Amino acid sequence: MDVGSEAGLLVRLGTIVAVALAAHLLVRGVKALTDRLLAPAAHGDRAAAASRRHPKIATVVGLLVSTATFAVWFVAVGFALHQFEVNLTAYFATATVVGLAVGFGSQGLVQDVVIGLTMIFTDALDIGDTVEVSGQVGRVDRIGLRFTTLSNFLGQTIFIPNRNIAVVGRFRRGVVRAYVDVQVPETEDGEGLARELSRLAAGLRAQHAAILAEPEVLGVRTAGPGGWRYVRLLLLVWPGQQAVVETVFRQRVLAFMKAREAQFADWMVVVSYRVSGPQDRVRSGDQ
Repeated sequence: MDVGSEAGLLVRLGTIVAVALAAHLLVRGVKALTDRLLAPAAHGDRAAAASRRHPKIATVVGLLVSTATFAVWFVAVGFALHQFEVNLTAYFATATVVGLAVGFGSQGLVQDVVIGLTMIFTDALDIGDTVEVSGQVGRVDRIGLRFTTLSNFLGQTIFIPNRNIAVVGRFRRGVVRAYVDVQVPETEDGEGLARELSRLAAGLRAQHAAILAEPEVLGVRTAGPGGWRYVRLLLLVWPGQQAVVETVFRQRVLAFMKAREAQFADWMVVVSYRVSGPQDRVRSGDQ
């Protein structure tokens, strides 16, 4: 290889590096700008809260950022290939969705884009929603051209191809409200038992991330006129993790009650769920 060829190769490589760097900085700039427009001076939890306040805007902005990111890198790759005398006209002719699907052997791309747009404009999904999709339960972090991104209660990030989304289940307020009713034996003081059960529930909260807020004791109640007394507790549970209440917590309550009252039976502890209504008090931390 002569000196001229080596110099030309270095120039081409330098151009490729410069184009890649410029594309990277441009993409980061676009993302930073959209984050600032969506949630000025908001970071971390505050940014997530802003997304929940404006879910439709956050969702559309996320899709536009994905489109812009793809476009920038598509152009950058084209200019990089041009340094090796690839015909740019032929390359950019693949910019249509159909051309990309055929050119890259990824026919699912069309499905991903169409389904992603459909989910956004039919209100099937919004950023900040807690949903069940393709067997996964999580909070929607992002809806992109190819993937919808969820985060679960363990902090895992889950990427689901849009074309795999067939059924979407949305959870109201992002939690499941579990009610645990514990019958109060005749020999027990209801208020005192409620305090003991509250401590037991607090211990569960400390051990399990699936319990999303401090358990609440709703008081001592009576099952109809002349019926038995029971203590009702409310636990806010991450969707899909109800087994923590139905098995772990219920078994702890049974063991605790049988140690105090030998005649205490399993049926005296009941776990139930219901949709929250206007009469239910939901704290700001429930989300």
